[in-house]
Amino acid sequence: MDKLLGILGYPLDHSLSPTFQQAALDECGLPVRYEAWPTAPEALPERVRRLRDDEYLGANVTIPHKERVADLVDAVDSWAQTVGAVNTIVKRGRELVGHNTDADGFMRSLKEDARFEPAGKSVLVLGAGGAARAAVFVLAKEGVATITVANRTLSRAESLAAEVRNLVAEAYTAALYDVAAVSRASSAAQLIVNATSMGMKHGEEQESTPLKADLIPPSALVYDMVYTPRETPLLTEARKAGARAIGGLSMLVYQGAASFELWTGREAPVRVMLRAAEQAL
Repeated sequence: MDKLLGILGYPLDHSLSPTFQQAALDECGLPVRYEAWPTAPEALPERVRRLRDDEYLGANVTIPHKERVADLVDAVDSWAQTVGAVNTIVKRGRELVGHNTDADGFMRSLKEDARFEPAGKSVLVLGAGGAARAAVFVLAKEGVATITVANRTLSRAESLAAEVRNLVAEAYTAALYDVAAVSRASSAAQLIVNATSMGMKHGEEQESTPLKADLIPPSALVYDMVYTPRETPLLTEARKAGARAIGGLSMLVYQGAASFELWTGREAPVRVMLRAAEQAL
């Protein structure tokens, strides 16, 4: 019988993970099926418990479960503990271990695809959830000079900024809809990262953008972690502003490739995964 992998999230209409992960598994000749498991918050504990059954190898975790799932596994590796978010669960025997590959996937995409070196730069991160945490901590690790976290719930932004204040020279916060505060942060930013779900296809705010063109400096790189649609509302606004812009598809694939290697112990066929993801879009 085939082994099982899958992705836990809610909703999952937008997810490309089953497409490119199955392409990788097939390319490597592994008898494993990768499935989408839409999981409402109230169903998460039972869904995670089932991963202990013999047929499962593990799972990916996406919105809105990346922070909560850490309390439902047996162990969390040191980097995922630092970040405070889990996007990959690996089964070791009967034990479930949480990892975070989002941070490495984001940084690989930022450096290799966007050709952006974050050391010494000023960064504005939009959002304060699991994806934002991965971005903030890995950017701090890479030596950015300044991070501003803007979030709809200001207290969450303040909490995240407080956690990295000893890692960066300066860390600030703003309420996402405080136009004056966000304008001050964006005008100084060399990198703007959207780690919210705004603009995501099939989401409640699929037509929305966290920033309009008049708040985006043309000298900035705008990185939208949303990967579907390929041209998000934020990327459209960034191009209107004359800024460089990149979507989150390569980050998605790179983090998925790191997860693949944790589950299988095999080198991920990244080109196959990228091609499958691009074709699916």
